Amino acid sequence: MTVLSVDGLSKTFDVYVLDDTRVVGLDDVSFDVREGEFLAVVGASGSGKSSLLNCLYRTYDPSSGEVVYRGPDGDVDLATCPDRTIIALRGDTIGYASQFLDEIPRVPAVDVVARPLVERDVDRTDARATARRLLSALAVPEELWQAYPATFSGGERQRVNLAQALAPKPDLLLLDEPTSALDPETRRAAVDLLSSYPGSETTVVGVFHDTDVVEAVADRVLVLEDGRLQRVVPVEAYDGEVVIE
Repeated sequence: MTVLSVDGLSKTFDVYVLDDTRVVGLDDVSFDVREGEFLAVVGASGSGKSSLLNCLYRTYDPSSGEVVYRGPDGDVDLATCPDRTIIALRGDTIGYASQFLDEIPRVPAVDVVARPLVERDVDRTDARATARRLLSALAVPEELWQAYPATFSGGERQRVNLAQALAPKPDLLLLDEPTSALDPETRRAAVDLLSSYPGSETTVVGVFHDTDVVEAVADRVLVLEDGRLQRVVPVEAYDGEVVIE
């Protein structure tokens, strides 16, 4: 079953400091994502990877096109639906993790990860147990679980951010380079967790810059170049020739 149908998605930016120059972020991009699939998005720097994810999450308003999410309560065009619908979907069924953690001050890491579960009325003890399992799987040292993420390294913060996104097991999860700041050892831990994570419960669309990670976690690979879709191929057919930055 198709969970996400993207049709003719385009995004342009008007750069006022450059005499209203119009910059194309995405140009007529179309693809589908199947239920339970892990779709990796790759391409060179400036190819439109993050613009795509921001349009899917509606951080950016698309300039044109459709982004139809086929959720448990029916079809919703994420490109044009009211803001209140987007906010409700973010709270219940669509998750997102950027490269950077926007942590709450003076909240321990374990509670940062547990927060989206608690907000869904999961018992706090159970939510914190899930958080500890994810932090352990991502090789976050146990002595940091009660510490504040503001004091963490970039790689530690990124792992907390990824754990927070994974904790509620959303129907659709969007990941924007979630392993970019990780060293080889912690990247392997993240890959192990991601490769076993989706199953039939969660569909994942993730931007990645590392070919090894793509080959380990993805079912299919979507290649962007200069804002245009070049191809979508099974991961077995992906040759990794695109310069991923």
